[in-house]
Amino acid sequence: MSHDTTTPAELAAADRVAGRLYTDPEIFEGEISRIFERTWVWVAHESELPGPGTFKSAHVGRQPVIVTRDRKGTLHTLLNRCRHRGASLCEKPKGQANGFTCPYHAWSYGLDGKLRGIPYPEGYEGVIEKGELSLKKLRTESYGGMVFATFHDGIESLEEFLGDAKLWIDRFMKQGGGYPIKVLGKHRFKFRGNWKIQLENTTDGYHFPIVHRSWMASVDAETADMMSFMTDPSAITHALGNGHSVMQMVPGHSDLDADDGTEPLQGRFDHLIKDLAQTLEPAQVRKVVRAMHGTGFNLNLFPNVSMSAAFFRVLRPISVDETEIEHIAIGPDGPPELDAVNRERLRIHEHFQGPFGFGTPDDAEGWDRVQRGAQGAPDMPILVNRGLAREKASPEGWPTSHVTDETGMRAAYGQWKEMMRDA
Repeated sequence: MSHDTTTPAELAAADRVAGRLYTDPEIFEGEISRIFERTWVWVAHESELPGPGTFKSAHVGRQPVIVTRDRKGTLHTLLNRCRHRGASLCEKPKGQANGFTCPYHAWSYGLDGKLRGIPYPEGYEGVIEKGELSLKKLRTESYGGMVFATFHDGIESLEEFLGDAKLWIDRFMKQGGGYPIKVLGKHRFKFRGNWKIQLENTTDGYHFPIVHRSWMASVDAETADMMSFMTDPSAITHALGNGHSVMQMVPGHSDLDADDGTEPLQGRFDHLIKDLAQTLEPAQVRKVVRAMHGTGFNLNLFPNVSMSAAFFRVLRPISVDETEIEHIAIGPDGPPELDAVNRERLRIHEHFQGPFGFGTPDDAEGWDRVQRGAQGAPDMPILVNRGLAREKASPEGWPTSHVTDETGMRAAYGQWKEMMRDA
């Protein structure tokens, strides 16, 4: 640190963290190297790479990457940087290709990153070996359709890293109503704040009725009643290990397979029920329609992705006070009859998460204000102690408290502190 010998890890206690964690550029640089370049970072959903030759652009921390599916169906994550003079190889967000050719000097690479061709190779005879100049490849693994990559070859397996969060990923994917999940659409925006401010938000039930009053007033009574969880003692948050956490706002929808058939389907979907009933069995119709709002929980996967009710939220740190957010709408990948379901899910997504929706602009305003306020007295603590005195272990051994408590934030900062300990 530039002003004292306090290490970043010493700025994070069990119940509070220093405001400098939002504002100090040196801490931010340490986070990039010690967290984003040393752990598993989400880069794609498998539905975005549906067949051989498909690709998408992404980032791991600040480093640009290309996620590809080769001719054998294997997933790769490649650093988007030519091995010759460093130019980016791909500027498209997604597409299909046989490989990638650098626009500067036309070095060409396969979907697996291997260097395939060099123009006018005579000047390189006895100088280079093509086999030594493949694109930098990141270790890539997937679970439940979620694709992660890491620069750290010696890290534990993805399944070990996800740990008990795997149960909740499995539950999240049930919202396809018996069909796989696919990405329907996405949009990106930036806010003027530190990435950890957004990381905290996903399992912060405390802010919901305050920040999202306008959204609550805009929805039908059944939806508003479903999301009125502030005084529900069964609405709880679990810390799942490795910085992951889950906030159960609607416990009855945490496992969509646990359905005794007594819960009425919302009247707003009567038109869908009628149309679907012409081709689908009644039980299938019920599963699809009951999952229209997604699952009843937000799952936060440290450090960069949340599986939030019915969408993915991905964060990308740009600088100490700027973060990019990507909201990804999802829906069932099934027969044409489900097109109407997915159109309705997109409208629901737009109403809250969309750029002209009620939820995201309100959240972003709060995040901006935290960053502006944290400029004052940067060593004054940010409190994450709500519910600490009533936090208990669940039967599974997970630290657990009410949905309005800050259990999820404490989990994330515990992992942050562990990874920043030697910075």
